[in-house]
Amino acid sequence: MKLKNPFARRQEPGSTLSYASSPLLATPTPVSRSRLLLFMVGLSFLGLIGRAFYVQVYAEDFFQAQGESRMAATFELPASRGRIQDRNGQVLATSVTVPSVWAIPEEFKGGAAERQQLARVLGLTRQELDKKLDGEGRFVWLRRWVDDETASAVKGLKLAGVHLDREYSRRYPEGEASAHVVGFTNLEDKGQEGIELAFQKELQGRDGSRSVLRDRLGRVVEDRGNLVPALNGRDVQLSIDANVQFFAYQKVREAVAEHRAKAGSVVVLDARSGEVLALANYPSFDPGTRKNLSGNQLRNRALTDVFEPGSTMKPLVIAQALESGRVRPDTIVNVAPRSISISGWSPTDVHPYGDLTVAGVLQKSSNVGTVKLAMQMPARELHEVFSGVGLGQRPGLNFPGAISGKLRPYKSWRPIEQATMSFGYGLSASLLQLARAYTVFAHDGEVLPVSLVKRDAGEPVIGQRVFSPATARTVRELLQAAASEGGTAPKAQVLGYSVGGKSGTAHKNVEGGKGYTNKYRSWFVGLSPIKDPRIVVAVMVDEPSNGVYYGGAVAAPVFSQVVAQTLRLMNVPPDLDVQTQMVAMQAHKGAAPVLESF
Repeated sequence: MKLKNPFARRQEPGSTLSYASSPLLATPTPVSRSRLLLFMVGLSFLGLIGRAFYVQVYAEDFFQAQGESRMAATFELPASRGRIQDRNGQVLATSVTVPSVWAIPEEFKGGAAERQQLARVLGLTRQELDKKLDGEGRFVWLRRWVDDETASAVKGLKLAGVHLDREYSRRYPEGEASAHVVGFTNLEDKGQEGIELAFQKELQGRDGSRSVLRDRLGRVVEDRGNLVPALNGRDVQLSIDANVQFFAYQKVREAVAEHRAKAGSVVVLDARSGEVLALANYPSFDPGTRKNLSGNQLRNRALTDVFEPGSTMKPLVIAQALESGRVRPDTIVNVAPRSISISGWSPTDVHPYGDLTVAGVLQKSSNVGTVKLAMQMPARELHEVFSGVGLGQRPGLNFPGAISGKLRPYKSWRPIEQATMSFGYGLSASLLQLARAYTVFAHDGEVLPVSLVKRDAGEPVIGQRVFSPATARTVRELLQAAASEGGTAPKAQVLGYSVGGKSGTAHKNVEGGKGYTNKYRSWFVGLSPIKDPRIVVAVMVDEPSNGVYYGGAVAAPVFSQVVAQTLRLMNVPPDLDVQTQMVAMQAHKGAAPVLESF
């Protein structure tokens, strides 16, 4: 049953309800209330107008910048660093793209468990990760240059504020063998050592840029502005032959181990162009690993270490004696009784010889005979020879760390100093300087400029004339005798190729340069083949301590091995009859010839 509302107003049939006659509407409203309401509405509109003026006029730049910082972004387009190649196009250094992990700390909302997972995946301690994520700033690298497996694991965590990007990373296929030549870059891909540093401007290129608009999730929605493409770096092609470099490094490493030495170096020069075919040092380092590198590993000893060159100076003195007409190769020099007195000091020979020809002075490495020849010359004349072959001067390489050595002005020389300099004491040079000096004999009296960059085919090489071609050829023959049976370095011989050169052995200076220790440096510098030299090779072994220290016994075998391999790689035909050479060796030693003994 439907109930009626007792309070409902009864309406007559056919009548209509009039709201205007409602008693509530008929009640008068206070004027103050209406005015207050109108004032509040007007004040709100004034506030909105003021805010609009502030945002769009007064603080437009600020809000525009804030909007752009949230929505607009400019991405750097990194340039690929140029490659470093050897003379045959083999890659010594190149850039590859690898993943890197970065974060926006204020967007990272992960808790302790997420942080622990991320630290484990990245190989960081929890403290290291917290330090990065709790720091100030909108950007932080969490781990650069990770492998693909790590990148996939990070992506799988799906953490807000953690992002992946790809960067260029440097790779060095030849590793330790060419490390001192190529050098390495830092995390910002800037050269720090070697060719990477010397040719930084050419290799680095120029980065590009891309301006974009992003949505609130950071996704790119459109490009804005002009795209500036990256300009990749220029490739640099070196004069180095990677195969010769590797072999030289391998052999000097073996020599250091065999003789329990401190270090060793090998330099190989092209005798026709002055190009550096190999520049190897041991100890070395892996240029792809930048942690825990020591100065002992980083030192490019062939360029930075200088030493008193000892008997390797004697061919220069004898060459000038021949050039000036003072002597001939068969001129007799009396070297008895093993010593000569110069200002109260007496240089001596290892063995008593009596009379020696000039050729014999070099073959037997007589200190007394060399001093007698040197003292016939004015100091200025001898100084001009030494400086003419590059001693006391930087070698002219665009390479960090190459130094000049020491050669004092001739006006300050005393007689005793002129005597000691004639057999390599009282001046200093690097191994590269010695190798370059011997190009004067290999290139018919001209000392060649050296280069670590491959020269263009047919490019003329202008040397500096020091001796006549005839003198240079004569000294080459004398050097061949010095490296043969009866000389100081028969172990320098190479099966199938004629060689010539000079060994050297010198005491090392004590710290501060006053006096000498009982430690030695051993080296050998020579060339091959004799009639038409193609290469100059210099070998140095520092502090051999296995009971043998003479250059002819320590450095000459390395020279022999490097010469043999290099000439074969260069396709230089043998100039000696191998069978005759083996028979001669067998007759001398009374035993079957062994190839490794050469």
